[in-house]
Amino acid sequence: MDEVNQKKAKLALIYMAVIMALVFSVWQVMLNNFTVEKAGFSGFDIGSLQSVREIPGFLAFTAVFILVFIREQTFAITALGVLSVGVLATGYFPSNAGLLITTFIMSVGFHYFETINSSLTLQWLPKNQAASFMGQVIGYSSFAGLLAFAAVWLLYKQIGLDYIWIYTIFGTLGIAMVLHLWFMFPRFENIVPQRKKLFLKKRYWVYYLLTFLKGARRQIFMVFAAYLMVEKFGYTLDEIAALFLINKAANIVIAPLLGKMIEKIGERKALTIEYVGLVGVFVGYAVVESAMIAAVLYVVDHLFFGLAIGIKTYFQKIADSEDMAATQSVSFTIDHIASVVIPITFGVIWMSDPSLVFYAGAGFAFLSLIASNLIPNSPAPGNEFIWSKKRLAA
Repeated sequence: MDEVNQKKAKLALIYMAVIMALVFSVWQVMLNNFTVEKAGFSGFDIGSLQSVREIPGFLAFTAVFILVFIREQTFAITALGVLSVGVLATGYFPSNAGLLITTFIMSVGFHYFETINSSLTLQWLPKNQAASFMGQVIGYSSFAGLLAFAAVWLLYKQIGLDYIWIYTIFGTLGIAMVLHLWFMFPRFENIVPQRKKLFLKKRYWVYYLLTFLKGARRQIFMVFAAYLMVEKFGYTLDEIAALFLINKAANIVIAPLLGKMIEKIGERKALTIEYVGLVGVFVGYAVVESAMIAAVLYVVDHLFFGLAIGIKTYFQKIADSEDMAATQSVSFTIDHIASVVIPITFGVIWMSDPSLVFYAGAGFAFLSLIASNLIPNSPAPGNEFIWSKKRLAA
């Protein structure tokens, strides 16, 4: 890809990430209050809903079969349209069954987009620029999310719009932006033709393990950390929106710095910092009794996830160029093996003792810490983990 097209490709990646962040953030920030206030959800209900949300993620491996018939870039844009339609429909069905259906539709678009977007990013970017660019994308996405949360606060708190209208406004906006995206950018050619079949490679096993543990840990954060704020500490929608605003504002500045830090110190050290911090955060969730301290933990937790860029750049350094699309499809399924199970099973545990949910999160973070230290200081094909053949031969 020449320099001009690479600049355009970067802009396309940023625009797609902004659309996703803008629309999904509205769905996310209103979900807990919407389900409790409009649909009367319990902890078990929210866990069930989140499990359904993760089913398309578990089925992300099917993306590689769809790529036989459709270009990756077209697939990503289409997925964003499906995401927007799901969000638009959410406010019209405030019931258990209705939310299960609209959430599933939204999630199909979300997870297919995330799968293909990761593949395109790893293919279109040079290895020495990937981490810093992904940090920048998180910054742009965070700014879009900040705008979304601010708009929710303004529309709900100040203007008094009901949930249904907010979901409709942002779902429609997402569809309009997707159409603009479709006509604005040319179709970019992949640098290396991708393998259009499923496979697992033994030498990628550390990447698969880190991906699995990340999925388990992420679900506990996404499902139960925010729910803790609403159920235990009584946060209202505008207070949750304000908390999300703080997260996004911090990420605008910090995420690009984290990307540069990963390029400077390497994936192994960066991930070690993340997982040591997350062990402390999850233990904090388990014992916290102060609403303010819980909010601080939530912000710190969210910031640590920026270092997960290191998992993707680690894979980019060790992988064959033609493996990107298929492996990203498989890795999203691996990510969601635990994600399908954890929300509903941990929802049952939550009803007995919420602290056990967060102690389990600390356990997942500790296992991730062990796995991250299997990464060599200079990962590359043939040097995928600390006792790989090339390293032993040297």
